[in-house]
Amino acid sequence: MSPREDLAEDRTDLAEDRTMLAAERTFSGWIRTGLAAAGVAIGLHAVFGPFQPTWVPKAAATAFLVAAQVILMGAWLQHSRSRRRLTNEVARLQPRARIALLVLLLSAGNIAIGAVLWFI
Repeated sequence: MSPREDLAEDRTDLAEDRTMLAAERTFSGWIRTGLAAAGVAIGLHAVFGPFQPTWVPKAAATAFLVAAQVILMGAWLQHSRSRRRLTNEVARLQPRARIALLVLLLSAGNIAIGAVLWFI
């Protein structure tokens, strides 16, 4: 290969790394959005807790918990697709197992919040 082709290949490799890092930042943004939706669910329950009938604020909070869960799962699926599609050369990404564990723990937290909202 000529030096120009080597430089072009290096630029392409670095562009893929930047794209992967951007995908991780996007994943982080969606995780923040999911956590915010769970926070709204807790806030709704706290503000409208005394409201009668009691199932109304619980249902509204549950809707936000379901939205949070959809956001978390969608972020994980999209991030997984991005990682399969691209390869990284230099950038050190979060291990797949750590990402999966994070989503699993946050999902378990959403379920626990839902249980607390409905049974307490």
